Amino acid sequence: MPLVGTKEMFARANKEGYAVGAFNVNDMEIVQGIVDAAKEEKAPLILQVSAGARKYARQGYLIHLVQAAIEDSGLPIVLHLDHGEDFEICKACVDGGFSSVMIDASRLPFEENIAETKKVVDYAHSKGVVVEAELGKLAGIEDAVNVTAADAKFTNPDQAVEFVSKTGIDSLAVAIGTSHGAYKFKGEARLDFERLQQIMDKLPKGYPLVLHGASSVPQELVAKCNQYGGKMPGAQGVPEDFLRKAAGMGVAKINIDSDLRLAMTATIREVFSKTPEEFDPRKYLGPARDAIKAVVKNKIKNVLGCSGKA
Repeated sequence: MPLVGTKEMFARANKEGYAVGAFNVNDMEIVQGIVDAAKEEKAPLILQVSAGARKYARQGYLIHLVQAAIEDSGLPIVLHLDHGEDFEICKACVDGGFSSVMIDASRLPFEENIAETKKVVDYAHSKGVVVEAELGKLAGIEDAVNVTAADAKFTNPDQAVEFVSKTGIDSLAVAIGTSHGAYKFKGEARLDFERLQQIMDKLPKGYPLVLHGASSVPQELVAKCNQYGGKMPGAQGVPEDFLRKAAGMGVAKINIDSDLRLAMTATIREVFSKTPEEFDPRKYLGPARDAIKAVVKNKIKNVLGCSGKA
């Protein structure tokens, strides 16, 4: 089975009221943990690669890991570029075999964002690749994305209509209060669901929207990480009931990265603390892979609602 795009995947998600999980990958253990969970749950899957992941693991290695995941699982899998910052990065991923790319020119003024995004759309569509783009800016830090709270801007519903129309993108990432990283909120967590509904009402019915910065930062994993030497005071994510609500409203794709990092790190710290004599990477990366699998299974079954939808 080859890589797939997102059009049919998102159309079904919208029709049946669930979201597809988009999980960031950086190495073999993360890929295996995610795919093993999706395989057991018979769920569609988006594996996404950030600029940091491309630099760390190298694009060719990641592509072949994902191809191995397809052969092993038989699942419909999208290989997606997360936060491509310019045309050249998006082109490299399209040419390299990705089935979906995101151009994130949200740092640019509105008209320049449109122009840069349209350039990527024209090239990607000519190669049969779908395109996601972002309007508005999410606060937070994750890989190459670094936006202060003061610079963060929520998506303007009227601009969203113009942006989608002029660029021809296949899905739109919106800013409604989520943020990148493990420190998403100070105090009470809030998302602007009214704004989300306004955007949906103005766009064509069923148009795919994407929620970035959607890790929940489970407090039991934060506590475990801190128990074994970590320092993550005040880490807080998006409550899972918020994500269920977004999926039920019609958000087609929900991005998750920090939860995977947290599960992996907390588990490795525990192994090192309890067995300091251990030096076999399989003895700590194996349990870390299992921890990632557990996180992803929970997301698929209890948050995204996409179990059995492959």
